[in-house]
Amino acid sequence: MLLVYTHKISPRLKYVFKHICTRVLGIDVSFTNKIEAFIAHNSLKMSYTKQQLGNEFFVKSNDILFEQGLSDIEIHVHDWGKTKGFFFNGDKSAIPFDIFAASFYLLSRYEEYLPHVKDEYGRFLATESVAYKYGFLHQPVVDIWAYKFKDVLQEYFPDFSFPERTYRIKPIIDVPSAYNFKLKGILRTFGGTLKDVFQFRFKNLYNRLAVISGVKHDPYDTFKYIINKQKQSSQKFLFFFLIGDYSTYDKGINASKKKFIALIKHVADYCRVGLKMSFFAIDDKTVLKKEKCLMEDILNTSLKASRQSFSKLNLPESYRNLIELEVMEDYTMGYVNHIGFRAGSCSPFLFYDLDYEIQTPLKVYSYHLMDYALLKNHSLLDKKKVLNEIIKTIKEVNGEFTPVFHNYTFSDAQRWNGFKELFNIILESAHEA
Repeated sequence: MLLVYTHKISPRLKYVFKHICTRVLGIDVSFTNKIEAFIAHNSLKMSYTKQQLGNEFFVKSNDILFEQGLSDIEIHVHDWGKTKGFFFNGDKSAIPFDIFAASFYLLSRYEEYLPHVKDEYGRFLATESVAYKYGFLHQPVVDIWAYKFKDVLQEYFPDFSFPERTYRIKPIIDVPSAYNFKLKGILRTFGGTLKDVFQFRFKNLYNRLAVISGVKHDPYDTFKYIINKQKQSSQKFLFFFLIGDYSTYDKGINASKKKFIALIKHVADYCRVGLKMSFFAIDDKTVLKKEKCLMEDILNTSLKASRQSFSKLNLPESYRNLIELEVMEDYTMGYVNHIGFRAGSCSPFLFYDLDYEIQTPLKVYSYHLMDYALLKNHSLLDKKKVLNEIIKTIKEVNGEFTPVFHNYTFSDAQRWNGFKELFNIILESAHEA
């Protein structure tokens, strides 16, 4: 067990030390503000305060972990070996940056509470983040810093044996609409047909009529393929089905249709299933509760996981609504068009509510890549290169890779050429040494 001496044991301090020490490095941590207890401890120990007590392992503290509320913090990013660091803390500290304060800043999404430019869907943009601006979005810096901390701690305590964690994957299958043409109802099918005619989309019209008449397979219906992949993998896939009402933003299948319900139940026999909440459920707890209850009725079990439409988050309200409705896992944190680490980590973490200054029970699984982001690379070779780079980066810290693919990504549509192969690379990465 690591004992941390500090002048003030704050909720922020306990939160971030437990993430770095326990969740990333696998060691228990406790805290004291009594020098006698610190001196008496005969295992791993360090001081985290303004002044070093003696010649102990010491990290000079930044004020952010002892504050309450938000302030306009100046971030000065510096090179630190092959990565970056901020909150420089001088030469006397065992490590040159206060990684605990910096990790808290990233994990709490401090910057998303501050004034920022949003996109047309009201989302926080990758380009607004400190990670993008200073060129470290592509690195899980919180985990990298944790391992740097571990290396220096090991030098101070050479006899201590740290546990080893292993690289793992958590593939997400997002299902905004289970079918492209099937189960859309008479009005939507008629409207779609007219649109095809007036816009001279005759190939689409042929496909629509062929699917509806049973001559062709619906292009979005790739569930048999994905379930076969699940059968070959020891890593559980997690599906998110949209079951909310039809709207400007959400154009899924009506959740009252028996064939759609049967599909969700069938997928749940092999994979984990969560709720992809509709766009209007993000800000309306009543709508969210209705969708949650509906999914629980379909699955005949309590809902454990959610993902929000368009990867939109309004912090802290979005997460508070989930906590109130006892949804304990969320998979929304990430960027649709940028590959990287929105919260700076490839380890799941608990949501810290900056307004209430408490660690909540909601576990956030940040995703690191969405299939759309790979479309920026035109050749399959370039896509593979980018994918292998992020896998290598996460493997270096034995983290958890969370990619998001859609059911239609595995269709025969030209834009998704090669994506089955990319998905295979991800699955195989979990079995490689």
